[in-house]
Amino acid sequence: MKFHKCINFDNQQIKIKFLILVLLNFNIILSFSQETRKIDHNSDFMEYDQNLANGAYRLLRNVVFRHEGAIMYCDSAYYYSDNNSLDAFDSVYINQGDTLHLYGDFLHYDGNTRMANVRKNVRLYSKETRLITEALDFDLRTSVGYYVSYADIVNGENKLNSKEGYYYSSKKMYFFRDSVVIINPSYTIYSDTLKYNTVTNVAFFLGPTEIISDSNYIYCEDGWYNTETDISLLKDNAFLRNTNQTLKGDSLYYERDVGYGEAYQNVELFDNEQNIILKGNYATYNEITEDALLTDKAMLIQITDPDSIYIHADTLISEIDTSGYKILKGFHKVKMFKSNLQGKCDSMAYSFSDSVIRLFHEPVLWKDQNQLTSDYMEIWTKNKDIDQLHLLGLAFIISREDTAKYNQIKGRKMICYFRDNNLYKVDVKGNGQTIYYPKDEDEIIGVNKAESSDLVIYLEGKDVKEIMFYKKPDATLYPLESAPRNELKLKDFIWLEHLRPLKKEDIFTWIE
Repeated sequence: MKFHKCINFDNQQIKIKFLILVLLNFNIILSFSQETRKIDHNSDFMEYDQNLANGAYRLLRNVVFRHEGAIMYCDSAYYYSDNNSLDAFDSVYINQGDTLHLYGDFLHYDGNTRMANVRKNVRLYSKETRLITEALDFDLRTSVGYYVSYADIVNGENKLNSKEGYYYSSKKMYFFRDSVVIINPSYTIYSDTLKYNTVTNVAFFLGPTEIISDSNYIYCEDGWYNTETDISLLKDNAFLRNTNQTLKGDSLYYERDVGYGEAYQNVELFDNEQNIILKGNYATYNEITEDALLTDKAMLIQITDPDSIYIHADTLISEIDTSGYKILKGFHKVKMFKSNLQGKCDSMAYSFSDSVIRLFHEPVLWKDQNQLTSDYMEIWTKNKDIDQLHLLGLAFIISREDTAKYNQIKGRKMICYFRDNNLYKVDVKGNGQTIYYPKDEDEIIGVNKAESSDLVIYLEGKDVKEIMFYKKPDATLYPLESAPRNELKLKDFIWLEHLRPLKKEDIFTWIE
């Protein structure tokens, strides 16, 4: 047993020694394969100058160097054999297959690092671009060029300029930094940091960027722009502004040729002319027609001094009508809030041609102490304040005196008139009915029930001050204690105070 263990130990040592030999041989082979190749050279005339640093060969006329797949031409050069480098002068040209054509007046090339430092009148050509600068360092090993002294680049109809930049030849990609400019016949791009693909003509923004054209102004801090198709995706504080509107969002998709855009998350569309903001988390936008659609917490804000109106709907649409005026539409679960006016309905339309807001399907408005309902409703505005309310079909106005007493006005059609934003007059046309509680020095003295085909009511706050009957009047004043309880509410009476939005955030809460 002991002898057997000794054999196993010896075998293990043999295996370790064999592995060490393999690794040593591998390193020798690897070192040999990585040994730097000497620069090959050719010229019409060559002499040795030992007075130069490192000793040098001076080459004149038709000078050609070859190294690692690159060919270098010049009028004259010094070749330093000891450190495998060279200095080339005048008519310098470096060629590396189809990927690199580099020109300049002076070249220092290090064969050990394969770094080419080209100076004065530097031109770099590829199939897609032409670069012009005064100093360029190009790593032939990685096919990466670098400049820090400004450069002009031409790619098709695009002219590019920056203070500092890299060119990745194998990837056909430029990386620009500091004072980046892209000039296109249709627009100009200014950026802090930008990548540019010379094959796809796509610019990638990596910092604050402006895109300026005759038709609009664009800003973002991240994203990309395809200069070939004029399609872009803009992110980080992105917005697009033209003469009439400004579109913002966490990200914007934009097609310049057709003026079409989409916006995602925290979207805002500001109408400069109408002082209106449309908000949502998704929007489509046509810059040419100014049509827009917003969904996902969509909200319309009409900015007025000192109070703005807030309107929410599942979908908001802004478009131009046949007469050339803008119209705003809200579809499904519409709610609105203003400090002195609140409302709800299924859908609405706001036309700027006549300044009328139209409410459809079971509209309800709350104005101060008054609840107004009808089948269809129109809010007529003047100087962005309410001037008239038109209630059409089963029109009903209710104000509450206390938990059991309600002043009521009902008719087939009503026109409500406002003065200084206060309801002061109601015209009732067709099947007019009223129930109200007259007062004597703020004390209720009875219940007045009246009917007339047409009537006019004058109010002060929630109190009825005067009623004028025009056709077939019939009125009864009951003492409060003897008023018939089953007649204190008109037919179709419904109190909807629980649906009333009390603050602007309530417009996003829908209660059936």
